[in-house]
Amino acid sequence: MTIEVFSGTTTPLSAAATLIGTPTEDPKGSPIQEASVFSKPASHIIELLASRSATSSAVYIYDVAEQVGFGTLTKTWSSTMESTAPVISLQTRAGAGLSLVGRLSEGSSQDLVQGAILTAYTTPAGLASMAESLSYLPPATSNSRLIIQVPAVTTVGPSFALSPTLASLSATFTILPDNLVVLLSATPQESIDLAALSYKLTSSHVVHIFDHHGISRESGHSFVPTLQLKDTPAFGIPELIRWSGYQFFDYVGDSNAETVVVLLNGPLALMAKSIVTRTSGLGVVIVRVLRPWDGDAFKQCLPDTVKEVHVFDDVPNELCQGSLFVDVFGSLYGPNSPGPRVRAQRVTPTRTSSFLSDPAQFSALLTEISHQVPAATHLDASLTRKLLFFSTPKSDLSPLPQTVANSFSSTVSARLLTDHDIFSKSGGITADKIVLSPRSEGTEILPMAAEFPTGTADFICILDTNLLKSHSLLNQAKSGAIVLVISPWSSELPYNLPAAVLSAAVEKKLRIFTLDAKAVSSDFGAEIGAAQDAVQRVVVYLAVLRLYLGKAASEPAVRKLAEGVALEVIQGGQLAKISASSWAALEEVELHIPPVADEGDAKPPSPLKQFEFNAIAVETDDGQTVINGSKVSSWHDAAKHLLFPSVFTPPTPPSEEVEEYLQDPSLRPEVPEHTYLVTCTVNRRLTPLEYDRNVFHLEFDTVGTGLKYAIGEALGVHGWNDEQEVLDFCKWYGVDPERLITIPVAANEGKMYTRTTFQALQQQIDLFGRPPKSFYSGLAAYATSPADRLALQFIGAPEGSSTFKKLGEKDTVTFAEVLQRYPSAKPGIETLYEMIGEIKPRHYSIASAQSVVGNRVDLLVVTVEWTAPNGTLRYGQCTRYLAGLKVGQKVTVSIKPSVMKLPPDNMQPIIMAGLGTGAAPFRAFLQHRALLAHQGIPVGPTYYYFGSRHQHQEYLYGEEIEAYILDGTITKAGLAFSRDGPKKVYIQHLMLEDATVLASLLKNQAGVFYLCGPTWPVPDVYEALVGALVKNEGHTSESAGEFLMSLKEEERYVLEVY
Repeated sequence: MTIEVFSGTTTPLSAAATLIGTPTEDPKGSPIQEASVFSKPASHIIELLASRSATSSAVYIYDVAEQVGFGTLTKTWSSTMESTAPVISLQTRAGAGLSLVGRLSEGSSQDLVQGAILTAYTTPAGLASMAESLSYLPPATSNSRLIIQVPAVTTVGPSFALSPTLASLSATFTILPDNLVVLLSATPQESIDLAALSYKLTSSHVVHIFDHHGISRESGHSFVPTLQLKDTPAFGIPELIRWSGYQFFDYVGDSNAETVVVLLNGPLALMAKSIVTRTSGLGVVIVRVLRPWDGDAFKQCLPDTVKEVHVFDDVPNELCQGSLFVDVFGSLYGPNSPGPRVRAQRVTPTRTSSFLSDPAQFSALLTEISHQVPAATHLDASLTRKLLFFSTPKSDLSPLPQTVANSFSSTVSARLLTDHDIFSKSGGITADKIVLSPRSEGTEILPMAAEFPTGTADFICILDTNLLKSHSLLNQAKSGAIVLVISPWSSELPYNLPAAVLSAAVEKKLRIFTLDAKAVSSDFGAEIGAAQDAVQRVVVYLAVLRLYLGKAASEPAVRKLAEGVALEVIQGGQLAKISASSWAALEEVELHIPPVADEGDAKPPSPLKQFEFNAIAVETDDGQTVINGSKVSSWHDAAKHLLFPSVFTPPTPPSEEVEEYLQDPSLRPEVPEHTYLVTCTVNRRLTPLEYDRNVFHLEFDTVGTGLKYAIGEALGVHGWNDEQEVLDFCKWYGVDPERLITIPVAANEGKMYTRTTFQALQQQIDLFGRPPKSFYSGLAAYATSPADRLALQFIGAPEGSSTFKKLGEKDTVTFAEVLQRYPSAKPGIETLYEMIGEIKPRHYSIASAQSVVGNRVDLLVVTVEWTAPNGTLRYGQCTRYLAGLKVGQKVTVSIKPSVMKLPPDNMQPIIMAGLGTGAAPFRAFLQHRALLAHQGIPVGPTYYYFGSRHQHQEYLYGEEIEAYILDGTITKAGLAFSRDGPKKVYIQHLMLEDATVLASLLKNQAGVFYLCGPTWPVPDVYEALVGALVKNEGHTSESAGEFLMSLKEEERYVLEVY
């Protein structure tokens, strides 16, 4: 034990507080006042930065973020810190993110005036769910934009292990909108700096992804969050990145390297950086800013000598192509200068876990691709010491590891990371890893998994003897390590442990000591008047110091070192006695393996389990422990929350058909949603044939499917491409439509399914969708004609932005048309699937109440069609599919939750405003309220406003509306047909006529206002409501706007616009 710098030093006061178990920090008031050095985990500082009211107008915390321990503190601070922004909790479902888009859209003029800087917390998987919604984000402005903080940790595999993989974002990065910046950070200082920077990029929406699997959760790192103290200059994105002290890309390694690896900033990037600094001929490019992709900056950071570039992409399975490869290939490949060879290294979640748990594998791979001599993957072992503590959560001794780390932190770098396993043992297991190393400027930081791989612990302390009976813990020790077991057993210990544990101890030549801490503390607790558990922690703390310091330790020296901690618990004279008793109570165990019993005498022993990191715990300021996002009474409950989340969500009415109607896995195996196969029974056009808009009514029979939906929910239609267009494409492309192809299930690593080429192109591949820029770059690699290759590269490059914009926005070209324009580029169908992606379901508000129509679901749809500049008639893919449905035809559908929900109290007034097909959810509302009235159940006032161009052509469901008016279901109807009179009249004009009653309904009777339809009338409707409140309820314009915003938070001002 050679770290001898501790002798004679005193430990920080915080160590004493931790040992006693009292809080060490008062959360009241924001700690981010000035440039200060923090020792809290970086993730805590990121939450503080993001949740300040000076930074964010509101913080939206998605459930998946809380489940990995990010967001819990923000919720706590919202009730204890006045400077915390309002907090809104959201669930991650299909269409996640639409509420954020709606808040930022021009639909609320009050937000535009006062500003809406929204922060959202989600995980990589949550961000993937939000990606489609983010495409509707309005342009960012200095006072209206979205910042998404993404802690990179994901549950993977059947054991629910936590991983830093970004595989769930493999297909997401390519579809993110152009006005969104993606930042990636790895170290604690960098994570805090980029979190602060994300709020200074005032011309863009921002996604910031940081390592929450390990480094950002560690304590012991010191960092100075000074970036938020600087005045931000009026720079563009590249200049602001450089102003903050960072670059889009970092190059590390040999300046004359022939082989370069490219990785997204994160744990593996830190490992690669460490390896290349010790390896000649190899370099690494770390991508810190993924979007916008700067191809020129990427090329400039490469050495001129590079011949081969290996791109490491996180992907769900080895058959998927990552987006980073497409970016790199598009930057380096040119018709006149082919550049270095670009090769894909596809890193699945399984490989990520393997690389982190066994860094030698990663080092061997880099060695193989660079043809170099293997390099070390961690710091010099002679300069680093590793301590490992195993305990059960919430035990009396659980604060001990933090105390030990704090004791050393004044003189050396002391990193502490706490992981939990809540599945392998009832009650859970906690593993605390401490890495001690000399403190020096410029010391590289590695992920804890790489710094502390299996079998390298110098010292292990096992605070619960029973863990040795069930788990293989000693495999974490290196040969000759010291092991301290807190146990009443000493010489009896070998007889109470499995033979496999004893064999491992003998094989590794471990020195095992026992300490009966409870017995020692019981001798002193009553005498000194202190709580026995506090004394017990002092006893164990003294023993840890003695064993760890080894030859450098003496009883007086250890006591002197412990004074700063123990004197807050015990008076000096008593400390000397306790120290002496602790010293004397340590006993070294003589290791021997008991004789093996005859096979007939006992059943074979159960195999020892391995510790697996699958839970993150957060200790809140009020003493609550939140595990995987849930406040629970025990750690065993945490496993239930993760395994059976539906049990712990708010109760819903029981369904008698859940077991009877399980989803057919062969129906659409690539679709993550629960799907149903329904039958079309009605397809009726509602507008005249000569009218220029085809609005039609659909009914689907759901008998035997188990499909249930709530009022206001949306139906996701998994539409097909046009049959003849697909056959024409197959003929032109030269492929047999009946040929079988095998395609991976993107969301499920290693799973595949087989379809014919025709089935894949008609039902799955979005062949007639609009291609993103990355498609052109990726397609260039398959062009055999130099002219085609050059044109595709140009369109995919930054210089081709105007051409790309014309093709996409004006010409509205499809994937198929791009392929036809550049016929020499013909990837295989399997490759096309990876490049194009799947047809996304289109969601339509359900126009019926199941309480009324039973086993049926109705839709109200308008066909989308337009003429391109070249005269080609274009159609919306799904509305064309729906318009062509025949009675009896089967359709695959799914259900999507919606913000359009009836209030919980039937007596609450509702005000509905629908434009065109925006009337769909209100038909369901009216059906349900009419049913309640028929059953004699009282209902509140119901106001219905509807707008379209002509009454005779577009009075949708007009006969039903007139009937509801006559029977009193509709209290008041405002029907605006804008083109029927000499002056255009819109719904907001009719609302102004009813201003007095509408203001009273909202202000005094807990009324709910709904608007559904296109976006354009929203500002006028908003102003009409503001005017009504000002005129009739004594509001100012400002206070009326604030009142409507409060209604939005209460889900009483609901917009569903598109």
